[in-house]
Amino acid sequence: MMRSMLPGAPWLLAHKSMLPVNQPLKVTLYGEDYVLWQDGTGTVQALPNRCPHMGAMLSEGWCEPLSDKDDGQSGIVCPFHALKFDGAGCTVLPGANQETLPQLQPPELMIQGDFIWSYGGHEPKLPIPKIMNEIAQAYDFIGSAADYSVETDLLSMLLVMHDYNHQNGTHRDLFQITEVEFHQFIDNGHQSHAFYDMPTETYSWTEKLRKPDLMLLPKTIKAHLENYFPSLVILHAQTPMGKIAQCHFFVPETENQTRTYILLFGRVKHPIFKGAGGTFLKFGQVAVEQDVDILGKLYSDSPQQIKLNNEVGMDWVRRNFENFPEVVAPNLSK
Repeated sequence: MMRSMLPGAPWLLAHKSMLPVNQPLKVTLYGEDYVLWQDGTGTVQALPNRCPHMGAMLSEGWCEPLSDKDDGQSGIVCPFHALKFDGAGCTVLPGANQETLPQLQPPELMIQGDFIWSYGGHEPKLPIPKIMNEIAQAYDFIGSAADYSVETDLLSMLLVMHDYNHQNGTHRDLFQITEVEFHQFIDNGHQSHAFYDMPTETYSWTEKLRKPDLMLLPKTIKAHLENYFPSLVILHAQTPMGKIAQCHFFVPETENQTRTYILLFGRVKHPIFKGAGGTFLKFGQVAVEQDVDILGKLYSDSPQQIKLNNEVGMDWVRRNFENFPEVVAPNLSK
């Protein structure tokens, strides 16, 4: 059943901003729990989350300096018996003066700038997408949000995120979307683009004064989704504040548990909008919450008896999922 989690794909476990210095973070990939921490030198360390002594969760512990040199290096301390492990999985047992051999096998991380990727110990079958490095160079980082572990399989999560017909249903309350005007889908194998417009209801000035954030929404949301199978969807949007790139990530924690979160990047066109990033981060948070909510309201074993127009994104997901890691035709622009 590991096949359902696409071993060999790269997964973004975290952005460095999600790792405050010397604060442990628990992440799960392919059914294995890990603890990540960033020490005072900016180095990111990771170990299996299970203490080799009695199985305590290391992520529930704390970080301490590895020596008296004050060089910023730190280890993770088990909350049960205060055993301290360095990034190689070595520790010093009570009453001993010598470090042990590695007791834990660190997972392999691929760190590119602030992005922490992993293949979860599997042979790589897809390259790490270069797009995140390009976005980081072209945009300012605004923040992260909507980090949820959802009780759903990876395929179901991806189908919802590539369903271009649910915007005026699932997200109607947030954006008052009236319809989805789909324009084009460009299929480049494991990478694709979708372009569509979403007209919205007209808010009254009373509503805008009550909720000033609404003034940042355009009358028609022009969406460009850039997709990298299977782990990334980027919403490129032009807003009154400037351009934004809202990056949605997916991580298969177990066969029936999938993590999702967003990283938001922006390019402000006027200083007056400098503080608007938090508002768009909040919009993203609510949108993900609505997607998570609808996933909990689906009968997962219900066959699809009706097909809507513009399900090409969902078809793209199914085709890549079924044939992973091979790329299978069609490669069409519609």
